[in-house]
Amino acid sequence: MENHCRGIVLFLIKSLRYIAVMLIGIPAFSQPTDWQAEWIGIPHAARDTNVWTAFHRAYQLSEVPEVAHAKIATDSKYWLWVNGELVVFEGQLKRGPNPSDTYYDDVDLAPYLVPGKNDIAVLTWYWGRDGFNHKNSGKSALLFEATIGAEVLRSDTTWKAIRHAAFGHTGPPLPNYRLPEFNIHFDARQDLPNWYVGDIGNTAWQPVVSYGNPPTAPWNKLEKRPIPMWNDSGLVAYTNDGDLPVKSNGDTIVAKLPKNSAITPYLKIDAPSGLKIDIRTDNYKGGSEYNVRTEYITREGVQEFETFGYMNGHEVRYAIPEGVNILELKYRETRYNTEQVGVFRADDPFFNTLWEKSYTTLNINLRDAIQDPDRERAQWWGDAVILLGEILYACDGNGHLAIQKAIRNLVDWQKADGVLYSPVPAGNWDRELPAQMLASIGKYGFWNYFQYTADTALMHHVYPAVRRYLKLWKFGEDGLLIHRAGGWDWLDWGADIDTPVIENAWYYLALEGAIGMAALTGNQADIPGYRAAAESIKSNFNSQFWNGTAYKSPSNLGVVDDRGNGLAVVAGLADSGKYNAIKKVLHSEFHASPYMEKYILESFFVMGDAAGGLARMKKRYANMVESPLTTLWEGWGIGSAGYGGGSYNHGWSGGPLTLMHQYVAGIAPEQPGFDTFHILPQPGTLDEIHCITPTVKGNITVDLKRAEDRVSLSVDIPPNTNARVGVPKLKTNLSRISVNGDPSIAYYKEDDAYFYFEVGQGTWSFVLF
Repeated sequence: MENHCRGIVLFLIKSLRYIAVMLIGIPAFSQPTDWQAEWIGIPHAARDTNVWTAFHRAYQLSEVPEVAHAKIATDSKYWLWVNGELVVFEGQLKRGPNPSDTYYDDVDLAPYLVPGKNDIAVLTWYWGRDGFNHKNSGKSALLFEATIGAEVLRSDTTWKAIRHAAFGHTGPPLPNYRLPEFNIHFDARQDLPNWYVGDIGNTAWQPVVSYGNPPTAPWNKLEKRPIPMWNDSGLVAYTNDGDLPVKSNGDTIVAKLPKNSAITPYLKIDAPSGLKIDIRTDNYKGGSEYNVRTEYITREGVQEFETFGYMNGHEVRYAIPEGVNILELKYRETRYNTEQVGVFRADDPFFNTLWEKSYTTLNINLRDAIQDPDRERAQWWGDAVILLGEILYACDGNGHLAIQKAIRNLVDWQKADGVLYSPVPAGNWDRELPAQMLASIGKYGFWNYFQYTADTALMHHVYPAVRRYLKLWKFGEDGLLIHRAGGWDWLDWGADIDTPVIENAWYYLALEGAIGMAALTGNQADIPGYRAAAESIKSNFNSQFWNGTAYKSPSNLGVVDDRGNGLAVVAGLADSGKYNAIKKVLHSEFHASPYMEKYILESFFVMGDAAGGLARMKKRYANMVESPLTTLWEGWGIGSAGYGGGSYNHGWSGGPLTLMHQYVAGIAPEQPGFDTFHILPQPGTLDEIHCITPTVKGNITVDLKRAEDRVSLSVDIPPNTNARVGVPKLKTNLSRISVNGDPSIAYYKEDDAYFYFEVGQGTWSFVLF
């Protein structure tokens, strides 16, 4: 009961802060105005990489308050112990919130402190190199400041430190250049078993030097971590634990995970000294590129070890030399701290499996950023746009924080010339992908987030960057865009890409978002220019690209591109008179990768052809749904049969999850933040649907069932909202409706597809008979 009450209090506190951020404009990203702590470390050469440093300080406390917040920062990751207990497993976000600054964590130490002596220990891991999702500061150091009642525990030169000699470099193969992380090499013969309580045996602690108080170079300003600390499962057994050997015969031991997960493997063994154990997952070469692995060198006797660099996959492979006694093999899952709220179930198990695999893929694509977990660990914004929709329909409020961080990263890394680029944060990448940037700032990116959350403060923050970026694009004499190649002229994997059609559609969608943002933020003077550009695109798009049977640009001498035709529909450039011709194209052309496939599938629902959309979804996703793998792939195949290296953990493939909620169940906002919304189910060939959608106002539930003599629709509407509910005309011979058992309540409107009702909060049951 006590834990339940505490959970309610924490939920209310988080909810009140969330409302303040959304409606009042309190910044979600804040920083202390005055730091008493000093950046401390052991000096090292500028070229040093893969540096592990153990820090320790003992404090005397007269009493322990209810809350004791510690602010902690480093480059690149840290692990925190208090009085010998592991408090934070993998703290610190990769740098940075912008090209110069650094994040810090806020951790409550109170549950771990005691009156009297307290041992504070921090192990830092400094990579010393850039990556696709990390900007190297160039220096290993620690910042620690905890306010405990009237006392401030802070990092300064009274702390002691030591380079942890057990950690080192492996030989090749090494992680590919996109990752700033290193493989982990740990020689247990050089371990310091009790260092985290201040005992390092006969080895001497080293004094630390001070690099000054924040803000100081190279870490500069500090920004509070905008997303939660990881959800930590603790050490748990593998699913085949009972089948794992108790003594190694020299063969690789395969320990199975319940699903594709981000994990750190653990072992407890009895072994002689000097043996090498290799630990990696089945996904070690995910996307045809090496990611991370661990090698452990044994000491004499019983020993235990957990590697600190996370891996992902469906199984962990331990290469343990023959004769070693195996006492335990376990793993720890650390994941982004959001919980599944959204649910979708239908009478066709294909779509249930596809939803589950979409969610599992989404879950593993959330970490320091919205990213894939293996080949790159990088926040490509074309991917993020699709994942954004999935988060809004599947995750609790913590998922929204991942979106906020991603959006702020994109605009806060904008170049001086106005160019937006991703992935960011980044240290060894700065190339613009123009089509992805247009997708990011437009209807499906920033503006979509606002429609679902009503986060006005964030729109005020991003709009200046959106305006600057749109000004980089120019129009030709034909009234259409002049092609902008950017740093990487990429619109999708695959061939037969009709660039002019796709590019103009993306810009048109970006203008839709810009018009909304300009009106919201008081920049009405920008709107006429946006509307003129939109009208120029719409009129010339149809006159120059529509050939009577499909959209095809004059420069396209090949086949008709399904991507451009689907995107023209969802952008609103294609009028309903063209729908039948476009549907013929989409039933015969299959050029898109899973990235652009989401928009093609969506176009079927926009055109009112749910059966066609579900049929194409089944055709395209058949191999992924039938596969024993629990996550979705970057391409339609894996490895050489896929795109971009053939990763099997790619969030952009989960677009069907969004479509199931938004169109099949029919749930979408009509006013920002779900003040009003609609429920307009498009079940297509499905006879039963159960859907729960989380919103900032509460959960919306839809249950639909089609029988021979009736269509039943039950909906739950959250408090302080209004819904437009459409009872679908799935049976032509049914025309009478009862509402909550009362047949006298009349619908206010009908069309070829629905009988419409307007309802407020509560549970409503509609029966068409």
